[in-house]
Amino acid sequence: MTARPVKHSLTLRGHRTSVSLETEFWHAFRQIAEAQDKTINALAIEIDEQRPPDAGLASSIRVFVLNHYKNAAPK
Repeated sequence: MTARPVKHSLTLRGHRTSVSLETEFWHAFRQIAEAQDKTINALAIEIDEQRPPDAGLASSIRVFVLNHYKNAAPK
């Protein structure tokens, strides 16, 4: 497990932004994007458009990943 977030650049609607996530979240985020046949930039745009105004993009991506796997888990 990676203790410190890793910074990567994303392009959202033509603008570059840096997002810091733990390696495990980057891995899961990429897997979800691939499963949905999207780029991580396209998926990040969707998350960015739906996030609350007071929530950061990195936090919103983490919550998205968590919810994705929570909803996929057997109940």
